[in-house]
Order: sequence, then structure tokens, then C-alpha cells
Amino acid sequence: MFIQVFKSKIHRATVTQADLNYIGSITIDEALIEAANIMEGERVQIVNNNNGARFETYVIRGERNSGVICLNGAAARLVQVGDVVIIISYAYMTPDEAREFKPTAVFPDEKNRLVSK
Repeated sequence: MFIQVFKSKIHRATVTQADLNYIGSITIDEALIEAANIMEGERVQIVNNNNGARFETYVIRGERNSGVICLNGAAARLVQVGDVVIIISYAYMTPDEAREFKPTAVFPDEKNRLVSK
């Protein structure tokens, strides 16, 4: 049996762009996705702290150290530039694997730069 567990997150990133006319996804600064152990193309859940919206999409790699957090396509209707979001990834594991697994959490500053915690 497998269960789905929290794998990693980018906690409280600030939306920098919303592009309704782009093919769907979320563009995330390459430094953030690497630090959070998230892969390009990986399915993620987005939680908007400003309006309570929760939705899923997949990751596109953005320019390293650009601070970009851009919701594309239909997801652009669920955010405003300046909104604070949590980007969460999950993984399937056996219960034994899940007990030992340590998730990754990244806490960017207000400009989506990596900071130590």
C-alpha cells in the first residue's frame, strides 16, 4: 500500500506575475525549485493565503535568482500579483518510508530570495 505525503514546499512566496494567455502552469525561480526539491513538470498544489483558493498545476523552471512566481493559464484567474502563496508537492510512499522521510521546506523573503531558517 502507498500513501501520499507532504514532500516539500515553498512557504509564503509572493506572486510576481499572472499570465492568463500562457499555456497553464506555474513558473518558479530555478533556485527555489532546486532548494525545495521540486522538479520541472512536477504536479504541485498552490494555496493562496490572500483568497483561500487551492488548485493544482505543474512546474515550469524560471530564470535562476529572478524571484519569479508566475501563475499561467486559467490559474492566473485565482491570484493577483502580490498575493502570498504556498507551493506544495507530495510523494507516494509506503507507510514505513513515510515514517522515516523528512520533507523539505523553503522560506523565501518578500522578494522570493532564499533565506536561511
